[in-house]
Amino acid sequence: MNKKVIMFAAALAVSTPALAQDAGTTGSVSVGVTGGTLGIGPEVGFRFSDMFGVRGNVTFLSISQDAESDGVDYDGKLKLASGGLMLDVHPFGGGFRVSGGARINGNKVRLTATPTEDVEIGDEVYTPEEIGVLSGNVKAKSFAPTLTLGYFGGATRGLNFGIEAGGMFQGSPRVRDLKTTGLLATDPDFQEELAREADELEDEVDYKIFPIVQVSLGYRF
Repeated sequence: MNKKVIMFAAALAVSTPALAQDAGTTGSVSVGVTGGTLGIGPEVGFRFSDMFGVRGNVTFLSISQDAESDGVDYDGKLKLASGGLMLDVHPFGGGFRVSGGARINGNKVRLTATPTEDVEIGDEVYTPEEIGVLSGNVKAKSFAPTLTLGYFGGATRGLNFGIEAGGMFQGSPRVRDLKTTGLLATDPDFQEELAREADELEDEVDYKIFPIVQVSLGYRF
C-alpha cells in the first residue's frame, strides 16, 4: 500500500475546510472513470447525505509479467477483471472518505512455460521432451472485502477528481489446473511432482492483500 498517497489524501481533506462545510453534494449523482492497480473502468456514485455515499465500479486490464520458480521461466499474463460496491463515509462532510465494501474478484494469472533444457519440477529433474508445455492458472478468492482511504471532490457540481489507496483482502492465491503436454503428462509419479511445483508457485505469489491505488475523474450532477 502506498502510504504517501494516503497521507496526501488526508492532507487534502484537512487543507480544504470549505468543502467540509459544503452540503451541496447531498443527493448528487456522479459518473466517471477510475484507473489504477485494479484496472480501468466506469464508476457510478451517489452521495445521499453529507456523511454517506455509495458507489460501484467494474475494472479490466491485461498485463504481461514473467515469473520464475526453481529455474522454470514462466510467461505470465495478469488479467484484471473485478467489480464491486463501496460505502463511503465522509467523517468531515467534505471530500475525504473512508470506504469499505467488497468486490467480485475475477483476477487471474495465466502461466505458461516451454523449457528448452533440463529443469526441476517439484523435487525431480526432467527433460524438455518429458515436460512439453507447462501451463496453469493462479486465482484468489472470488469474493474479497475491500478497505480504502481517499478523497473525491472539486466543484460542488461539475468535474471532480478522486484518489484512494487501500487493499483488497483476497486470501492466498491458488495454482489451479497445472498441467503439461510432454511424454510424462499422464505419469502418476510426475503428477505428484507437478503438485509440489504448484505448492512452490503458490509460495512465490502469496499476496493475501491486493494493493489498491486508484485515481478517478467524474462529473457530479
